Amino acid sequence: MQLSNLLTDRSRRAEEAWTALCDCIPVVLGVVPFGITCGIMGFAAKMSGAETIAMSVFVFAGASQFIGITMLGAGVTAWGIIIVTTLMVNLRHLIMGSSLAPYMIKLPLPFQALLAFFLTDEAYALTISRIHKNGYSVLYQLTVSTVLYLAWVSATAAGVVLSSYISDPLTWGLDFAMPATFLVLLIPLLKDRTSLIVFGISAAVSVFAAQYLPGKWYIIIACLTASLVGGLSKGDSKHAQ
Repeated sequence: MQLSNLLTDRSRRAEEAWTALCDCIPVVLGVVPFGITCGIMGFAAKMSGAETIAMSVFVFAGASQFIGITMLGAGVTAWGIIIVTTLMVNLRHLIMGSSLAPYMIKLPLPFQALLAFFLTDEAYALTISRIHKNGYSVLYQLTVSTVLYLAWVSATAAGVVLSSYISDPLTWGLDFAMPATFLVLLIPLLKDRTSLIVFGISAAVSVFAAQYLPGKWYIIIACLTASLVGGLSKGDSKHAQ
C-alpha cells in the first residue's frame, strides 16, 4: 500500500513538473530576446562578459538589469543611486508577493526566500494562472521559476557571445512576444463581470499613466487601481447577496 502511494505521488509530481515545463515554453520564447539584449547591453556599457552574466545570475531582474546597465554605461558609479532606482522599478513585486503570501507563508523560510528570489512577472503570471485553475502547487511554481531563471541566464550568456554580431535583437520585433504571452495568460481568467471591469479600468489607467508619468510608475498605479477596483467590486457583490 505504501509503495502504491509512493508511486502515485511520484507520478503526480512528475505530471505537475511536466505541466509546468510545457506552460513555460511560450514564455521562454518571449524571455530569450530580452536576455540576449541584456548580454549585448552589458558589452555596450563596457562591462565584461563575466560581469554581465554574473548580474543575471545574482540579480535576475530584467527591468532592473536594463536600468542598472544603462546607468553604468552613462557613467553613474554611485551604487546607492542605482540600488534605489532599481528598487523603485521593482515595487510591483510587493504587490505580486502579497498575493502569493497566503500560499508561500506555509512553506519553510529557506524555501520562501528561494521562491522570492525567483519571483518575476512571468513566474507570477504562470503561478497565479495555475492557482485559478487547479489551486496552488509549490512544485509548479518552483519548476516554472527554475526554467525561467536558467533561460534568462543562458540567454544573457548568448547575448555576450553574440554581442559582436548583433546590435539589438529587439529590432526584429521579438519584443512583442512577451506582451502577447501575458495576454494569452490573462484572457482566460476574464470570466465574470468583476474581472472584466478590473481589466478595463486598470488597462485604461495604465495607458494614461504611461503617457504622463516617468519610468515604470504606470505599472504600480495600474496594480493599485486594479486592487482597489477589484476589492470594491467584490465588496459590492457580497452586500448585494
